[in-house]
Amino acid sequence: MVWAWPWTLERASPFLSAPPSSGRMELFGVSHIAMLVLVLILCVSAVWGARRFRDTALEKRATRAVGWVLLALSLFWTGRGLLPAHWDIAQSLPLHLSDVLQIVTALALIARPGWAIAIVYYWALTLNLQSLLTPDLSYTTQPVVEFTMYWTLHIVVFLAPVVFTFGLGYRLTWTGYVVVLAVTVAWAGVAGLVNSVTGANYGYLGHPPAGGSLLDLLGPWPIYILWEGVVVATGWALMTWPWTRLNRQRVTAGGAPENNSTLRRRPSVLRAP
Repeated sequence: MVWAWPWTLERASPFLSAPPSSGRMELFGVSHIAMLVLVLILCVSAVWGARRFRDTALEKRATRAVGWVLLALSLFWTGRGLLPAHWDIAQSLPLHLSDVLQIVTALALIARPGWAIAIVYYWALTLNLQSLLTPDLSYTTQPVVEFTMYWTLHIVVFLAPVVFTFGLGYRLTWTGYVVVLAVTVAWAGVAGLVNSVTGANYGYLGHPPAGGSLLDLLGPWPIYILWEGVVVATGWALMTWPWTRLNRQRVTAGGAPENNSTLRRRPSVLRAP
């Protein structure tokens, strides 16, 4: 199936009365490229806005508002999948990494616990990034809605750590790195157990996405899972090291940042001395 723009699909098969559609989003097709360009534009705009309004009343109001909207959309989309008309044991349970990440991101935006921001940083900028670069988007009954929700949820989740890190000055620590590794292993254990019972493929722990992904380069199952673990652990370590060096340099210079065990925040240049 060649992907058409959402409004074309809507004209061709009216919003909710069309029979189930069998098809997938074309990888690096016109609409995919358009979404990737939109992500880049939003990243630049969001970082600019975060820096512009950091440490103002608007900063927390804005992130909280986005967090509540994300939480509502995530719960709505999960609940929709549990309805009889949309139920699919292989997709409906909120066990894909992106499902968990959406809830954690909403919590990070609303309350900003350090562990949640750390999870969002590592998961969204690596594993969730694969959902943007190689989307596994199959259409069922409502292509327009499915397209919109997929990209809205994944883009917001991706923007959150970009804003936290490059806009609001949050920095990761080695403690946060270890915590997120442990959480990731726990999530994979739960998803793998459910997969073994149901025959589903949550977390792509049973086989890579049908549309192709970087997992295809890591060998057959279960070898690719082992290599994925090595790549992820190494990549996350490399994503942690620069921030820990910056943290040490600022502390040595007498500019100790706000911090907890999993996260630090660089003091704003806008604050009075």
